[in-house]
Amino acid sequence: MKLEEGIDDILQEVFIKIWQNRDKIKTSSTFNAFIFTITRNLLLNELRRRLNNQKIKEEIGKMAIPIEYSFIEQSEFHDLKEKVDKAIDELPIRQKEIFTLSRIYGYSHKEIAEKLNITTKAVEFHISKAIVLLRKKLLYFELVSVLFFFIN
Repeated sequence: MKLEEGIDDILQEVFIKIWQNRDKIKTSSTFNAFIFTITRNLLLNELRRRLNNQKIKEEIGKMAIPIEYSFIEQSEFHDLKEKVDKAIDELPIRQKEIFTLSRIYGYSHKEIAEKLNITTKAVEFHISKAIVLLRKKLLYFELVSVLFFFIN
């Protein structure tokens, strides 16, 4: 997906927001700050939307593989992925559910909290506990660097 895709929509949205708020803009410095803030927020929203797209996550994952793992053949990578998936599968039910929503499906802590009717602090607690357990399990397999893709 190219960066240019979606820029026209963002620019259109900037102009719409300027038009909708034209009565609130008093000076050129207010206008400059306003247009900067709107543009920045819309671009960040677009980046977040793109990063939540599974295909893009996979492309970024391919580019982010450390050079020491680039020699791993497809079958070896598949074996590593199975070990990571197994470690995730062995998490306690609630931790697995929250971890999967966060790291696999890209939900924010707030979205998970709303979806499961719990606090964001509870979400953070379960994710941190899941990370600790996964690190312990995967340290045995010397896969901490591969775990980076699922935790960060």
